[in-house]
Amino acid sequence: MTASYFVDTNVLVYVFGSRTAAGLDPRRDRAQELLIGKPHVSVQVLNEFVDVCRRKVKLTWDEIKAALVVIEELCHPALSVSIELHRSALEISIRRGLRIYDSLIIAAALAAGCDTLYTEDLQHSQVIEGVRIVNPFL
Repeated sequence: MTASYFVDTNVLVYVFGSRTAAGLDPRRDRAQELLIGKPHVSVQVLNEFVDVCRRKVKLTWDEIKAALVVIEELCHPALSVSIELHRSALEISIRRGLRIYDSLIIAAALAAGCDTLYTEDLQHSQVIEGVRIVNPFL
């Protein structure tokens, strides 16, 4: 792990909503390691976490609120989605051909000074705008 890194929504979901028919998702341990290491997140990541945990994982509102308290305690303060971040993400999308939501995550990682983004949603080991993409579950 690097000293300053960013985690995407899927990392948080595996920590708090990672149940399978056989029990806990095996990715949970790795996701917990990343969360304990004081990552950076954005408000976008928190919003996506709430959405996924409600729709797909079926957590209650109380479970989601409790998880958000833990996330806020373990992570750096969440970066807001500002007009500057939006403009940066738009340029990344244009240059790299990425969806705006993926570009917003990369732009937030850059704004936080991170050199690594842990996510399953982008190609492992590529470097985008100086941010190394790592799928921590490979």
